[in-house]
Amino acid sequence: MTTRLLVNIDVDDLDAARRFYTAVFDLTPGRSFGAGGLELLGSDAPIYLLVKPAGSRGCSTVEQPRDYARHWTPVHLDFVVDDVDATVTRAVAAGATLESPPVSHAWGRIAVLADPFGHGLCILKFLGRGYDEVAAPAAETVG
Repeated sequence: MTTRLLVNIDVDDLDAARRFYTAVFDLTPGRSFGAGGLELLGSDAPIYLLVKPAGSRGCSTVEQPRDYARHWTPVHLDFVVDDVDATVTRAVAAGATLESPPVSHAWGRIAVLADPFGHGLCILKFLGRGYDEVAAPAAETVG
Protein backbone atom coordinates (compact mmCIF):
# COMPACT_ATOMS: atom_id res chain seq x y z
CA MET A 1 0.00 0.00 0.00
CA THR A 2 1.24 3.47 -0.88
CA THR A 3 0.14 6.45 1.13
CA ARG A 4 0.49 10.01 -0.12
CA LEU A 5 -0.06 13.12 1.94
CA LEU A 6 -2.04 16.09 0.64
CA VAL A 7 -2.41 19.19 2.77
CA ASN A 8 -5.78 20.96 2.58
CA ILE A 9 -6.21 24.34 4.24
CA ASP A 10 -9.73 25.76 4.44
CA VAL A 11 -9.85 29.53 3.90
CA ASP A 12 -12.59 32.07 3.35
CA ASP A 13 -10.53 34.35 1.08
CA LEU A 14 -8.55 32.57 -1.64
CA ASP A 15 -6.62 35.61 -2.86
CA ALA A 16 -5.53 36.55 0.68
CA ALA A 17 -4.50 32.95 1.37
CA ARG A 18 -2.51 32.77 -1.87
CA ARG A 19 -0.71 36.01 -1.03
CA PHE A 20 0.08 34.82 2.51
CA TYR A 21 1.38 31.33 1.73
CA THR A 22 3.34 32.31 -1.38
CA ALA A 23 4.96 35.34 0.29
CA VAL A 24 5.90 33.59 3.52
CA PHE A 25 6.97 30.16 2.30
CA ASP A 26 8.02 30.82 -1.33
CA LEU A 27 5.37 28.42 -2.61
CA THR A 28 4.33 28.58 -6.24
CA PRO A 29 0.73 28.49 -7.47
CA GLY A 30 -0.01 25.32 -9.41
CA ARG A 31 -3.40 24.32 -10.73
CA SER A 32 -6.35 26.62 -10.16
CA PHE A 33 -9.79 25.28 -9.36
CA GLY A 34 -11.56 28.51 -10.21
CA ALA A 35 -12.99 30.39 -7.26
CA GLY A 36 -13.00 27.17 -5.21
CA GLY A 37 -9.34 26.44 -4.69
CA LEU A 38 -5.70 26.65 -5.59
CA GLU A 39 -2.82 24.19 -5.52
CA LEU A 40 0.47 25.43 -4.07
CA LEU A 41 3.72 23.69 -4.95
CA GLY A 42 7.21 23.82 -3.50
CA SER A 43 6.87 21.81 -0.29
CA ASP A 44 7.23 18.06 0.29
CA ALA A 45 3.47 17.65 -0.18
CA PRO A 46 1.15 19.73 -2.35
CA ILE A 47 -0.93 22.24 -0.41
CA TYR A 48 -4.48 22.97 -1.48
CA LEU A 49 -6.19 26.18 -0.43
CA LEU A 50 -9.89 25.37 -0.40
CA VAL A 51 -12.55 28.07 -0.17
CA LYS A 52 -15.06 27.21 2.53
CA PRO A 53 -17.34 29.98 3.82
CA ALA A 54 -17.35 30.82 7.50
CA GLY A 55 -20.39 29.22 9.08
CA SER A 56 -20.41 26.21 6.73
CA ARG A 57 -20.03 22.71 8.14
CA GLY A 58 -17.16 20.33 7.41
CA CYS A 59 -19.57 17.50 6.70
CA SER A 60 -23.21 16.63 7.32
CA THR A 61 -22.46 14.83 10.61
CA VAL A 62 -20.57 17.74 12.20
CA GLU A 63 -22.64 20.40 13.92
CA GLN A 64 -19.83 22.86 14.62
CA PRO A 65 -19.61 25.50 11.88
CA ARG A 66 -16.33 26.69 10.39
CA ASP A 67 -14.92 29.67 12.19
CA TYR A 68 -11.86 31.56 11.01
CA ALA A 69 -11.17 33.16 14.38
CA ARG A 70 -8.16 31.64 16.15
CA HIS A 71 -9.01 28.07 17.02
CA TRP A 72 -7.09 25.18 18.45
CA THR A 73 -6.78 21.72 17.01
CA PRO A 74 -4.23 19.06 17.93
CA VAL A 75 -3.33 18.74 14.23
CA HIS A 76 -1.29 21.58 12.79
CA LEU A 77 1.31 22.23 10.11
CA ASP A 78 5.04 22.54 10.71
CA PHE A 79 6.93 24.42 8.01
CA VAL A 80 10.63 23.50 8.03
CA VAL A 81 12.69 26.43 6.78
CA ASP A 82 16.32 27.54 6.54
CA ASP A 83 15.89 30.71 8.63
CA VAL A 84 13.22 30.71 11.35
CA ASP A 85 13.62 34.36 12.31
CA ALA A 86 13.43 35.71 8.75
CA THR A 87 10.41 33.50 7.98
CA VAL A 88 8.64 34.64 11.17
CA THR A 89 9.27 38.26 10.19
CA ARG A 90 7.75 37.63 6.74
CA ALA A 91 4.80 35.75 8.26
CA VAL A 92 3.94 38.51 10.71
CA ALA A 93 4.30 41.15 7.98
CA ALA A 94 1.91 39.08 5.83
CA GLY A 95 -0.74 38.90 8.57
CA ALA A 96 0.20 35.99 10.86
CA THR A 97 -0.04 36.32 14.64
CA LEU A 98 3.10 35.40 16.56
CA GLU A 99 2.00 33.31 19.54
CA SER A 100 5.38 32.10 20.77
CA PRO A 101 8.60 33.74 19.55
CA PRO A 102 11.44 31.59 18.23
CA VAL A 103 13.18 29.47 20.84
CA SER A 104 15.97 26.93 20.49
CA HIS A 105 15.90 23.36 21.75
CA ALA A 106 18.36 20.48 21.47
CA TRP A 107 16.68 19.38 18.23
CA GLY A 108 16.07 22.78 16.59
CA ARG A 109 14.58 26.26 16.62
CA ILE A 110 10.79 26.82 16.55
CA ALA A 111 8.17 29.58 16.63
CA VAL A 112 4.40 29.16 17.00
CA LEU A 113 2.02 31.33 14.95
CA ALA A 114 -1.52 31.50 13.65
CA ASP A 115 -2.14 32.23 9.99
CA PRO A 116 -4.66 34.95 9.02
CA PHE A 117 -7.39 32.26 8.96
CA GLY A 118 -6.96 31.14 12.57
CA HIS A 119 -4.98 27.99 11.80
CA GLY A 120 -2.04 27.24 14.08
CA LEU A 121 1.32 26.57 12.48
CA CYS A 122 4.92 26.21 13.52
CA ILE A 123 7.98 27.49 11.73
CA LEU A 124 11.04 25.45 12.54
CA LYS A 125 14.59 24.59 11.59
CA PHE A 126 16.23 21.36 12.63
CA LEU A 127 19.65 21.66 14.27
CA GLY A 128 22.27 18.95 14.71
CA ARG A 129 20.55 15.62 14.18
CA GLY A 130 17.06 17.12 14.47
CA TYR A 131 14.60 14.98 16.42
CA ASP A 132 17.26 12.28 16.70
CA GLU A 133 18.91 14.52 19.32
CA VAL A 134 16.09 13.62 21.72
CA ALA A 135 14.50 10.47 20.29
CA ALA A 136 14.70 7.11 22.01
CA PRO A 137 15.84 4.21 19.82
CA ALA A 138 13.02 2.52 17.93
CA ALA A 139 11.72 -0.61 19.60
CA GLU A 140 12.71 -3.84 17.90
CA THR A 141 9.84 -5.75 16.34
CA VAL A 142 9.41 -9.25 17.67
CA GLY A 143 8.19 -11.56 14.95
